[in-house]
Amino acid sequence: MSGIKRLVSIGAHSLDAELLGGPLSIKYSEAGARCTMIHVTQGRLEDPAADEESKQAYLAELLNQNRRAAAKLGADTIWLGYVSNSMPSTEEFQKRLAEYFIEEKVQLVITHWRGSMHPRHINTHDAVTRAVKQLREQGNGIRLLYGETFEDLVGFIPQAYFGLDENEKERWFSALKEYQVFRGGINDFPYLPYYTTNGKVRAIESNNRGFTVCYMYASLIEHELF
Repeated sequence: MSGIKRLVSIGAHSLDAELLGGPLSIKYSEAGARCTMIHVTQGRLEDPAADEESKQAYLAELLNQNRRAAAKLGADTIWLGYVSNSMPSTEEFQKRLAEYFIEEKVQLVITHWRGSMHPRHINTHDAVTRAVKQLREQGNGIRLLYGETFEDLVGFIPQAYFGLDENEKERWFSALKEYQVFRGGINDFPYLPYYTTNGKVRAIESNNRGFTVCYMYASLIEHELF
């Protein structure tokens, strides 16, 4: 492990940050780094008949899921205060992130790759990438990686592989299972089978014997591999 002491994983929605940066959060937090799962938006209760009390209860439970998942990854968690229909402009979002990265002395950022089916993933990618690029141009050594999710696979190229031992793997999946959506309570996407199988496929690709996750370098920003 390198000397990273401050890591953030930035996801557009709850669960995204943990899927993207959860494995590295486990590894770096064990090495003494402070790690944060940042959630740009939170979902809303879509039932048109739901009253305000029900909506607030739904949000409160989602925030509790954020906290429980982060704790299992050795991280803390932040919600930036946006909901799905109130994303800021890219410029505003970039400025907020750059200020946060400087204030927190962030050394490694993990976020979405741009090749996504989801507009808010793309918005998050753009703002994060621009913020990191801005700081790099100012001499800041901050680094950026793109994590892998099933929603962001258009043009995603696995470049950095990390093996997880059995304890790390179980910690990651235990954190992911804190989310009702991951357990199948919101939709019928097979999250657990998908990510379990994906870890085996990435192990074959990288000639690694154990469960493996992968990342993509920010090639427009990074000038050397790390």
